[in-house]
Order: sequence, then C-alpha cells, then structure tokens
Amino acid sequence: MSFVLSEEQELIQETAREFVRSQGSIDALRTLRDQRSEPGYDTKLWREMADLGWTGIPFPEEYGGAGLGHAELGIVLEQLGTRLVISPMLSTVVLAGGVILEAGSPEQKQNFLTRIVGGEAVLALAYQETPRHDPWAIATTAREAGGGYVLTGRKTLVLDGAAADHWIVAARTSGEPGEREGLSLFIVDRDTEGVSIESTFLIDSRSAANLSLDGVHLGTDRLLGELGSGAEVLETTFDRAMVAIASEMLGGIQEVFDQTVAYLKEREQFGVKIGSFQALKHRIARVFCEVELTRSIVTDAWRALDEEDPARSKIASTCKARASDTYHLASNESIQLHGGIGVTDEQDIGFFLKRARVCELLLGDSSYQRRRFAELSGY
Repeated sequence: MSFVLSEEQELIQETAREFVRSQGSIDALRTLRDQRSEPGYDTKLWREMADLGWTGIPFPEEYGGAGLGHAELGIVLEQLGTRLVISPMLSTVVLAGGVILEAGSPEQKQNFLTRIVGGEAVLALAYQETPRHDPWAIATTAREAGGGYVLTGRKTLVLDGAAADHWIVAARTSGEPGEREGLSLFIVDRDTEGVSIESTFLIDSRSAANLSLDGVHLGTDRLLGELGSGAEVLETTFDRAMVAIASEMLGGIQEVFDQTVAYLKEREQFGVKIGSFQALKHRIARVFCEVELTRSIVTDAWRALDEEDPARSKIASTCKARASDTYHLASNESIQLHGGIGVTDEQDIGFFLKRARVCELLLGDSSYQRRRFAELSGY
C-alpha cells in the first residue's frame, strides 16, 4: 500500500469527514456525559453509520460486508476521533467482530457478523481481569460439564459491555493465570443465567462494564475456535485493535493541534497575538513534528495489516506506543497553551485530554508496547 490514499480511500475519507462534521460534535458528547445512561452512545447515529457501510468495512461480502481493508477502517476511525464520536466501532466491529471473523464457525459468522454489519447487534470482548492490559492474566475458568462448559470468574473494563447483546468471554480451560496457553473463547448471551452486569463510565464518558460469571452453563456451540487456542486469536485481534485505536487517536491528535494553532493565532497578550511568541512557536512546532511521525507509522501499520507483513505485530506495537505518546504530549501542550480556560467545561480541548488518557491505557500503554516489541524482537 502506498502512503498516498487511492481515489476510493479519498472518497471514504471525504464521506466520513462530512458525516462527522455534520452529525458529530463535542456538545453531543456533553449530552451523553450528563445523561450517564445506557447504552452510552447515540443509537440513531450508530444506525446511520451502519447504513453508510462502516460496520461492514473489514468483513467479507458473504456476510454483508464491504470486503475492504484495515486502511479503509482506519480512515473512518481517524475521522471519528476528530469529534470524539462515541460508538461501538472498537468494541463490536474491531474486537468482538474480529474474534468471530478469525475463529468463528461458518454458522457463527453467518449469525453474528451479518447482524454486526447491519447494526442490529452490539458485541463486546470480555478478557481483562486486571487494572491494566495483561491479556494472559486470566483466572476465569471454563470446565467441561454436562456436554458443555461452565464458566466462573469476573471480567473488568468490558468496553460497551453494559449495552452488549452478546459477550465474547476469554476463559481458562487449562494452565494457570499468566500463561499464554490454555485459553478458550466463548459466546455468552445477555440473558444467560448466572451473568451479573455492573455498569460503569470512564473518565472520557465512554460506557464500560464489569461482568461476574457465576456457574454460567454454555453448550458446545458457544465455543469459538478450537479449545485452548484462544491466545492466537486474541493476539491477532489485539494487533488489529491497536492500529484501529491508534487511527482514532490520530484524528484526535490532529484536531488538538489544529484547535491549538487557531487559538494561538487569535489570543492576545500585551497587545499582540501569543502565536508570535518564539517560545510558543517552538512548542507547537514540536507537536507538529510528532503528529507527522505518528501519521507515518499509523499509515504503515495499515499497510502491514492489509499485506500481512510478517513484522505486523511489532509494527502494531510501535504504532500504539507512538500514538499514545503523541496524544499525551499534544493534549498536555494544548491545555498549557490555552491557559486556565483550557480546563473549563466550556472549552472542547479538555475532552481530548481525557480521551487521550483512556486511549493510552487501552490495549496496553507505551511502556507495555515497548516491552512487547522487545520480546517479539528476541531481546
């Protein structure tokens, strides 16, 4: 893939930009934040996104999808990031949908992917059990019983988990917490007996949930993929999700930069525009350089995924680490350069700082990603 967008990709970008600018706004985010009610996102907006075909971008045409690549999905996510649009794109399309696409049987794919593409079902991936991303630290168990499985355990930070119709639960069928081997994946319906949901909201006003599984009985048809092969599926899905969230972060980073530059050009002190102060020029110039470096690695990560580059896992970790660091820097600098007004609710810029902090931690912060890169490189 070239670093220059194709005509089709440019059309997707322009369509997404126009839609987000007309339908998405920080005021809509304020409303959702103040309501604090489920599902935590605008269902009408979500249906419109499905009608545009965005929910089907990464899925094959046989399931109603567009059969496009990660670059096209990343282009849409980048535009959503410019207005901090809340939607189940990451939880349902990238994470849960990615797992089903990777490991599901033909019947499971037909059942769930077609409904995801149509915007008819929300799915969430329930894997995390620790305060931070540690994908193999899973203590939830799935034991064979009565011709099926019984799941027992607790999950935390399940994105859009309170609104989900189904959860994909990672459980241990062998081994000990911390071991990569012995993990299996199961589909759990919302009305399944033994499931308790604790709804919560993150600092960026996104909805999440904690799940308790108390002797949840499932049939063998609820197993995704082969028993004990969940780690491989999760790792592939996480690579894609890292690049997806980095794409959204890139949109937020660019918007933060643009808003800050505009503010520097209009704000006056001592009778002159503060953008004329050399010290502030140096600070915003540094952010500009980081934005361009981040755009380069995000674009390369799209290419690596679509071309199945053997180094795609290392590139995905590099991409997530760079995007996390740049969003942190850009949001910090934007608050500093706006001054005290930057932290008021009337200003939009503070919402980007909150989103930056959440995005940094999702799927592993920059320290986690650097360690993973080193391990993948044999260090």
